[in-house]
Amino acid sequence: MANPKRFFVAALLLLIGVMAAACGSNSNSNASPGSSAPASASPSASGSASPSGSASQPAPETPAAETTLKVGAALVPHSEILEFIKPALKEQGVNLEVVVFDDEGQLNPALQEGRIDANYFQHVPYLDSVKKEKGYDFVVTTKVHVEPIGFYSDKIKSKDELKEGAEIGIPNNPSNEYRALVLLEKQGLIKLKEGLANYEATPKDIADNPKKLKFKEVEAATLPRVLPDLDGAVINTNLILEAGLDPNKALFREDADSPYANVIVVRRGDENKDAIKKLDAALTTPEVKKFIEDKYGVAVVPAF
Repeated sequence: MANPKRFFVAALLLLIGVMAAACGSNSNSNASPGSSAPASASPSASGSASPSGSASQPAPETPAAETTLKVGAALVPHSEILEFIKPALKEQGVNLEVVVFDDEGQLNPALQEGRIDANYFQHVPYLDSVKKEKGYDFVVTTKVHVEPIGFYSDKIKSKDELKEGAEIGIPNNPSNEYRALVLLEKQGLIKLKEGLANYEATPKDIADNPKKLKFKEVEAATLPRVLPDLDGAVINTNLILEAGLDPNKALFREDADSPYANVIVVRRGDENKDAIKKLDAALTTPEVKKFIEDKYGVAVVPAF
């Protein structure tokens, strides 16, 4: 008869061997090349933990595309005001490109042809006169400033010194010619016919001229150059600034409530574009008002 103690020891050894074999089999199965790592440890798993154990950071958002806005402008003060607002627009995703035209007469054709997105150089009476003539379908989006037109002279110090038959230079474009004549009328130097409309008048529309003043109709941009040859001239302030003359030397000028505010003009249909709205908002801030007042004094007056 077998020894019971020996039988028990043999059975125990057999059981230990079977358990060891089973554990080894499980370990090899988990380590096989074709097996998948647990999802919680996979570096490619969505929402996986970073090596340090902290949650992974979301990918940064792609910045919005920057919009380029081309605005045609006269040199002074228009382009300078636009340059002042460039940084503010840049922060809003608008790259403002200021295109200066030496010949202001080309700014509306350039807008019509799509070479620029907006222009900034003209007032509404001038725009209305050329729209009718050229058939432009343009829209005004905001008023920015007034350049009070003034009377300048190298020969006299007061309007009372104007002699009979004195020669006066005035702009030859319809709206500014009317504007110059109205200024002279307000000073009691002439009287215009009744019933004039549409901001248009020429010396032919003068009803009374006590000093028999003679009028020389001149391209507006040339008036500062021909001023020494005249007894006086009515000149747009931006042209005075561009010529390096002192606007404070005007013998008299328009009131600050002049209807001739310089405006932003776009093609019809573009007035609701986001970049145009941002342009208008940037041009009519307290910062721009202060810039205009500090830089130009009486020569340029904010219209907002």
